[in-house]
Amino acid sequence: MQQFTVPQFIDVESKIIGPITTRQFLIFLGAATIIGISYKIFDFALFLTIGILVFVISGIFAFLKINGRPFHFFVLNLVQTWRRPNLRVWNHLLGYVDHLDAINVVKEEKLKVDKEPFKSSRLADLALVVDTKGRYRGDNSTEI
Repeated sequence: MQQFTVPQFIDVESKIIGPITTRQFLIFLGAATIIGISYKIFDFALFLTIGILVFVISGIFAFLKINGRPFHFFVLNLVQTWRRPNLRVWNHLLGYVDHLDAINVVKEEKLKVDKEPFKSSRLADLALVVDTKGRYRGDNSTEI
């Protein structure tokens, strides 16, 4: 049987200049371009403010990782979540509905539901079920 080498560490980025990866180098190259353009266009105080802000933001995007993933993936996921939340609720009458429709349906159902208060005997049965960690099922069912 022929053996194959399985690639390992495929999620590690290649280093091009010391400890800096290609992605980090391109981020800092873009930041340097923005800082250079702001040096030519604005006065020194505004240039300094914009330069520090761009440098900090580029450092965050280049080096910060959240849950082992680069920061720009976190930002992309955050924007997607804000634009289109993926909460879907199954309603047996309507099928899948979006989260806003589900909230309206739940509010309507809460208004329609009339709960009867527990009787003392039913409450005692429920307390016994909880105390026995589910082994006792009530008077009508058999024990396990």
